[in-house]
Amino acid sequence: MMKILVIEDEQALYESILTYFTGEGNVCEHAPDFNSAIQKIELYHYDCILLDLGLPDGEGLELLSRLKKLNKKDGVLIISARHSLDDRLAGLDLGADDYLVKPFHLSELKARVSAIVRRKNFDGDNVIRFNEINVDVFAMTITVNNNPLSLTKKEFDLLVYFLSNKNKVVTKNAMAEHLWGDEMDLSMILILFIRMLKT
Repeated sequence: MMKILVIEDEQALYESILTYFTGEGNVCEHAPDFNSAIQKIELYHYDCILLDLGLPDGEGLELLSRLKKLNKKDGVLIISARHSLDDRLAGLDLGADDYLVKPFHLSELKARVSAIVRRKNFDGDNVIRFNEINVDVFAMTITVNNNPLSLTKKEFDLLVYFLSNKNKVVTKNAMAEHLWGDEMDLSMILILFIRMLKT
């Protein structure tokens, strides 16, 4: 599961992206303009941000500069109708991980997002290894001492989140926000999932 922010003002496009990614079990949030995007990137962390450059009230490249000033490590994939070499270089120089010119196939978008997340979170590997635990994040399989382990989708997502942050202290709110987005307080459900994962 990935947590994705779509910064895009074209309704048909962002609705298609949200439907596609949430249909595969990812958490997706949307910002239709510069100001709402700023609020979200300052408050939350994302595995990948899909960033349109031409926003109604601002410039997408300025958002990239803000991310750099905030020292944020979120992956960034620019999705733009601008196809000049100068635009691509400007975006990549400001810290974007990739640049995809509109129009594009959603399957290609997903492949590029997955590649960014894999590089950022898993050192380019599909498999997370921790002591006797091996987790293939794309096949969604787990083995413990080479024995397969069966988990629900949310239990799997929570385990991957723990392993991805194994050297960090993470708050209950951060975990809930990563798994369910920023709209609901599901801390009690989160505690239940953690208890189930421990058994």
